[in-house]
Amino acid sequence: MYSLQQCESLITNAAMNGCNVEIIEEGVLGLGLIAINGGEDYHSYVIREVYISSWSSGHTIRKYKKLPKKYQ
Repeated sequence: MYSLQQCESLITNAAMNGCNVEIIEEGVLGLGLIAINGGEDYHSYVIREVYISSWSSGHTIRKYKKLPKKYQ
């Protein structure tokens, strides 16, 4: 589980390196579902908001060499 600040840091770094950041689904307490396509030069990531309780949520991050077609 990752915090909102850690995920925002990953998104900022990816955007500075020229990666495409796509918001697939907006979140309620967090980021929702975000795909970062790194292309040929960088890894790709999928950030997903995970329900913890009615007052909080966390995030999972999956790292891929190539972004799956499901998220493209």
